[in-house]
Amino acid sequence: MAGGLVLCGALVLCGALRVLQAGPAKAPAPAPQFHAVDIALGCSYVMEDVRGLLHDFSGSSPRHPATLVLRGISVSDDGNLDDVTEYKVPQENPDSSSPIIFETSAQSVSIPHAESLLHAECDGEEVNCEISPYSSQRVGEGPCRTSWFMATLQLSSGISVALVLRGPTCGSREEERDATLHPKLRIPMSKEGTVLTTVEFQSSSRNTSLRTHLGSSVTLDCRFALAPSSSFSSLEWRRQHRGSGRSLFQYQVGSTGPAVQPKVHVDVAELLGSGDASLSLQGVSVGDEGMYICLVSTPLHQAQHIIQLHVAEPPRVHVIPAEVSFERGVTTTLTCSISGYYPLDVSVSWTQKTPEDDVEIPLSNAHFSSHRQSRDGTYSITSSLSISSATAQAPATYSCHVSHVALAEPISVSAHLKAPEQMGSEGLVGGFIATVIFVVVLFNVLRRRAANPKSEQLLRASE
Repeated sequence: MAGGLVLCGALVLCGALRVLQAGPAKAPAPAPQFHAVDIALGCSYVMEDVRGLLHDFSGSSPRHPATLVLRGISVSDDGNLDDVTEYKVPQENPDSSSPIIFETSAQSVSIPHAESLLHAECDGEEVNCEISPYSSQRVGEGPCRTSWFMATLQLSSGISVALVLRGPTCGSREEERDATLHPKLRIPMSKEGTVLTTVEFQSSSRNTSLRTHLGSSVTLDCRFALAPSSSFSSLEWRRQHRGSGRSLFQYQVGSTGPAVQPKVHVDVAELLGSGDASLSLQGVSVGDEGMYICLVSTPLHQAQHIIQLHVAEPPRVHVIPAEVSFERGVTTTLTCSISGYYPLDVSVSWTQKTPEDDVEIPLSNAHFSSHRQSRDGTYSITSSLSISSATAQAPATYSCHVSHVALAEPISVSAHLKAPEQMGSEGLVGGFIATVIFVVVLFNVLRRRAANPKSEQLLRASE
């Protein structure tokens, strides 16, 4: 079972939240107090050793049911945690088939994103939890040797948390001789049949996947905290993409400092002061896309977080010509230009709509060019649509629709086919009347001249 059930009073808490949301608006509440709660998560125990690497939660390694109980975790209390109860260990003797219960104390190291873990069920989030043996260090021999475990938590919102857990130890030879061993793990267990552990090292990230535009700046979140018994030794950021990888940033405690790298930056003062190992990336380009790995190390352990960076640039769409007149015997070509998009996959379609149509009618006679790639890595493509006067109807609107992962909704750009310019009946009548008037006037002038020849002769004689 790899579910993310928060068992600590979640149903009561959800009900309280609903009551608050339904009530009348109130004045802003004072700063929240903090409350210690138990957070229990349904997990899988993966029976293979790890060395700080995050698991593929869909892996095929042997698994066993487990529960991770984070005891006394401090979370902000806005007045709705009064009914949250302490986790009770099932009253039964565990055997090799029983779920393994890890009771974990975090007195020396705070648990990151504790509120998100506590409220995951109310917020509709899924929590994937895996616990694995961490065998980088096994101090001593026999059942009381120091054992280590790695707990990895991933929320559906993108938060990831890695916890390095120190297992139970024996204080003396007598304790080792009298220890009751867990039937599955063969290490000392408590009287209640649980495995008692403490958090020695935690790291976290707010995002397992990010999407950004060309030219933007982005911060890849990575943070850690250590128990007083542990010490920070090094940080490395790596990028992997399409089978190749390279180191982007390295810092070793005691070194002169990291070399200055173009575009990437880690604040070393924040790294050493607060455990903020985040990487800032400036002027993102297509070449920056890939899988980024934040690897934090101590002398004994290491933990990593993987953040997938996706570059997505929306297309620019133009249709030429935007308006065209219908002409009989002529085939018109509309061109839809789609440019500047990334990644490659893009969907282009055409529709037609006339005043008589209730909906747009899809067209399937469009032609497409091959994809072209620009120097900045973005792509372009052209689609053309031929409109024959023999089959076209006018007026009509032809639309080019473009869908792409960088678009919240498709882009639609239209061209308009105008109705043919016809000679109307009014124009014909007007032309006929003008012709008749001209003929009548000319006829009258000629007739008057023929009827008065003497008047014209007298006029010439007087001249």
